[in-house]
Amino acid sequence: MTAPNGPATGAVPTEDLLVVGAGGFARETAQAVRDAGAADRERGRTPRWRLAGHLDDDPALHGRDVDGVPVLGGCDLVHGLPAARVVVCVGSPRDYAVRARLVRRLALPESRYATVVHPTAAVSASSALGAGSVLLAHCVLTAAVRVGAHVAVMPHAVLTHDDTVGDFATLASGVRLGGGVRLGRGAYVGAGALVREYTTVGAWSLTGMGSTVLADVPPGEVWAGSPARRLREAGGPALDELRAEGEETGPRPETRMGSTVG
Repeated sequence: MTAPNGPATGAVPTEDLLVVGAGGFARETAQAVRDAGAADRERGRTPRWRLAGHLDDDPALHGRDVDGVPVLGGCDLVHGLPAARVVVCVGSPRDYAVRARLVRRLALPESRYATVVHPTAAVSASSALGAGSVLLAHCVLTAAVRVGAHVAVMPHAVLTHDDTVGDFATLASGVRLGGGVRLGRGAYVGAGALVREYTTVGAWSLTGMGSTVLADVPPGEVWAGSPARRLREAGGPALDELRAEGEETGPRPETRMGSTVG
């Protein structure tokens, strides 16, 4: 894993970028790509990405524009456009495991995945992002933060020193993580939630919006409130992921870092 902005020296060529999905998160990511391109041009730099279009499995969207960006076809079209880089932007609290399923289905090499960072995000030089991750507007990564692959970080989220975030996790808008937090693979932290320092939020768990997390959240559970308490087991898709990972790999760390690919 390296710093999020690619090599320190040398020009970076503009590459086509496909945004997989055409819902809210995908539209926000497409806007972040456009904002990043505008910021590059203002600074006299070549834009990192050329927004090629959305891919979505809803045939009703094919051939249409979403916020001025064309929907080129279904998600499997990534295999017919091998020169384009890809970022998968799907998921919601109702099914936050869908991003992992889709990445598994597409079976692309890690080198195909882009890392998208909005120009207003503040990412320290000591922090790092994994392949396929997205940081939206005004996110902050303060010091030695490690974010895994295919992570969604929504606007105004703050990750402080020594936080680690597992692959496929989602941090909704306004989330605040205290220092040393461990956010497990596939975990979903709802909008405005606060997580106490050195707390572990387990894999494929869901933390409700506005919650205050003062104690460790076990894997595969839904917690909410202030202070947050257990409500129930997570939904079926999240539990399926948790069980499959246990069956396939046995016990695993709460986070696994990918490699940043730019």
